[in-house]
Amino acid sequence: MTKKRSASGLLIPMVLLLVGAYFTFSAVQGNYGLFHRIQVEAEVASLTEELAMLREETAEMEILTRRMSDEYLDLDLLDEQARTVLGYMRADEIVLP
Repeated sequence: MTKKRSASGLLIPMVLLLVGAYFTFSAVQGNYGLFHRIQVEAEVASLTEELAMLREETAEMEILTRRMSDEYLDLDLLDEQARTVLGYMRADEIVLP
């Protein structure tokens, strides 16, 4: 005795297989999928590194700004700026052409 398969008996497993394939694809390739997460994590690492560099640069600029303020007089910085901007030199220095 052989059993005949009906169309609905074959249709339900195929639909379930397609739905499972869709959700698997979305889990890997979708907007919230595995590849997108890896890309976002790499971007976070890159931006964290850039933020650290910018914080370091900002700290350096704050130090230089403080050294040039009215409350703080750094003689070495003043001497360097006078030499660079105004072309000054000390009396005991010799200029070689």
